[in-house]
Amino acid sequence: MCLALLASLTAPACARPFRDAAGRVVEVPDRPLRVIAAGPPASVLLYTLAPARMAAWVGAPRAAETPFLLPESRDLPVSGRLTGRGGTANVEAVLALKPDLIVDAGSLGPTYASLADRVQAQTGIPYILLDGSLPGTAQTYRQLGALLGEEARGEELARAAQAILDTVAARVDPLPPERRPIVYYGRGPKGLETGLPGSINAEILERAGGRNAAPPAPGGLAAVSPEQVLAWNPAVIVTVDPAVQALFRTDPLWQGLAAVRAARIYRAPALPFGWFDAPPGVNRLIGLRWLAGLLHPDLFPEPLPEAVRAFYRRFYHLDLSEAQLAALLDGTGSRAP
Repeated sequence: MCLALLASLTAPACARPFRDAAGRVVEVPDRPLRVIAAGPPASVLLYTLAPARMAAWVGAPRAAETPFLLPESRDLPVSGRLTGRGGTANVEAVLALKPDLIVDAGSLGPTYASLADRVQAQTGIPYILLDGSLPGTAQTYRQLGALLGEEARGEELARAAQAILDTVAARVDPLPPERRPIVYYGRGPKGLETGLPGSINAEILERAGGRNAAPPAPGGLAAVSPEQVLAWNPAVIVTVDPAVQALFRTDPLWQGLAAVRAARIYRAPALPFGWFDAPPGVNRLIGLRWLAGLLHPDLFPEPLPEAVRAFYRRFYHLDLSEAQLAALLDGTGSRAP
């Protein structure tokens, strides 16, 4: 029997082996009470599943995001980012938060496994990797739910996530290539960075029944030239930035694009988390439903606002007000009723 149980009723109990999605066996507490995320996708995953276990945000929520978050979660400390581009965390800051567990969700390659091993060795804090791909969402919720003692909540979210994925796939997967519009995803201040085919950044584009304008290439993100975008001549443009959306609409450079002529320039909602890939986490589930409906409205006659309300209630612990719903859908190609 573990003596930790006798030491404190509030401390995590005994350690047990856990095999994470990268195949690493990590000794984790039976009751991890204070959990931090290694990066933004894991932060969203934790918030949807067990907000009371979160010891910190990776980055401080922006003022526009806080009304969409639980009041008790808005002012959590900031841990910084351990993984991905632009890491900002350091060992001292992580240790100061006294977490029982570090969770990452995303890619499972050797680079991420090596980072997890290194941080775990430096801090002595168990660090697990979970599958951040959309097809792996249900299993990830079940794994983390079991690990945190939140099996019922994990199962609820796993089923809801799989229902979204299955519904979109059943309607979109049979479409032949000629019915799948060419879509350009414009990131960066001028819209000249994009997600490459097969990358986690462009995952919902392809699953929603679009064809990525960018050609296959190694990596996740790539800088592109205006000449390349003009040559691809996308039928649809998606961005996450209202300024980029306005740029494509008004800059004479882009007026010959099919997407501009057809007024099919859509901005993905981003409150409290991006719907497209900012970050590329479970928040993309509602973005998948949104984008599939924009690309193939004949296949998705159900009103989007009802799907949004249901998603926010279940995943984000929030009953959207009429004003919040209208703000989310403004300029996105969809309308609140």
